[in-house]
Amino acid sequence: MNAPFDPAADDDLMPFAGKKLPKIEIYRRDFCGFCAAAERLLDSKNLPITAIDIWKETERKAEMVQRAGGRTTVPQIFINGKHLGGCDDLFDAENSGQLDRLLKV
Repeated sequence: MNAPFDPAADDDLMPFAGKKLPKIEIYRRDFCGFCAAAERLLDSKNLPITAIDIWKETERKAEMVQRAGGRTTVPQIFINGKHLGGCDDLFDAENSGQLDRLLKV
């Protein structure tokens, strides 16, 4: 049996010790520069990310389109179940400071 996830056990996650971590989901595909850029930015936040590759899990594309309000391009990013948008939306949120506010739960 695995022990419960403990952010204090990971130095990168220490600021989140004792707090609920945000749920970050990114629908992506291989060989997508926008997906890679979005993932690099999200990785820089040192938080766990759930990556959903719509080429490997083809049935998940319809799920993405439905959740993203009809958007069919990748990446599509969700934070705590709320649709943030694509790569440009992510970088706009980062530049305005909105992303860090969204990541605080």
